[in-house]
Amino acid sequence: MSAARALLELLRPRQWLKNAFVLVGLVFGHAWRDPELAIAALWATLAFCLASGAAYAFNDARDAAQDREHPDKRRRPVARGAVAPARATAVSGLVAAASLLAGACAGARVAAIVAFYLVLSALYTLWLKRVRMLDVGAIALGFMLRLLAGTLGIGIEPSNWLLACGLLLTLFLGLAKRRAELERLAAEAPRHRAVLAGYSARGLDRAIALCAAGMVAAYAWYTLAEETARLHGTRSLVLTLPWVLLGTLRYLSRMRSRGAGGDPAEELLRDPLLAAAVAGWAGTVLWLIG
Repeated sequence: MSAARALLELLRPRQWLKNAFVLVGLVFGHAWRDPELAIAALWATLAFCLASGAAYAFNDARDAAQDREHPDKRRRPVARGAVAPARATAVSGLVAAASLLAGACAGARVAAIVAFYLVLSALYTLWLKRVRMLDVGAIALGFMLRLLAGTLGIGIEPSNWLLACGLLLTLFLGLAKRRAELERLAAEAPRHRAVLAGYSARGLDRAIALCAAGMVAAYAWYTLAEETARLHGTRSLVLTLPWVLLGTLRYLSRMRSRGAGGDPAEELLRDPLLAAAVAGWAGTVLWLIG
């Protein structure tokens, strides 16, 4: 039983909250009324849960020795010796194959996007996470692939404004992750992650503020746009903007005052106010356009 638990932990199911990005198109494209599209979106979400799990397992197998020296990562299954690196690699391959199969159930385009994500994740583990800015770009692209799988992948035309919001949000989260690592590891940061030597707290703070401001502005513009009112049959979507502001400011506050922000899934699970902002936004969106 403990071995099975360790293998499940290897796939980091707590992180699967991030794959809710796949379902955004289903809501904003009013596609939940179409059972075929709804089922395809659920298959795509499952595919990304499995694909991200495979990516985590491969990453942990490759970085086990380095993770053992990290104050947080040393508790991961491979780093602590609960799962052998070779076994983690094998599990990664099997789960990756299962993700492609789940993606194929959603359609050929979703399977292709999942395959691209798997390649990107492997490149991130082997190379991209060691190159300044490419590391953050790869994280953002991974989130954007989730959005595309749940829109273009299943036949829903995405809004350009929502894609812009998604890109700025994912860049914001990627930069916040690096800022949190700098804060958490301090002088030891470059030893645990070499790319952190190329970042500064001041530079990251400016980039994070720019992305946050751009994201909120793009979302505000989207809620006020005439095409949005026509699509959703309401001009009241702007009422969701306070939730976006609350969530953004709360995330920034936690990042600056507590060194948090390294993991959006963990932040949602740990911080009631942040969780309330996300739930309030989702509830208000569904109420207005549902």
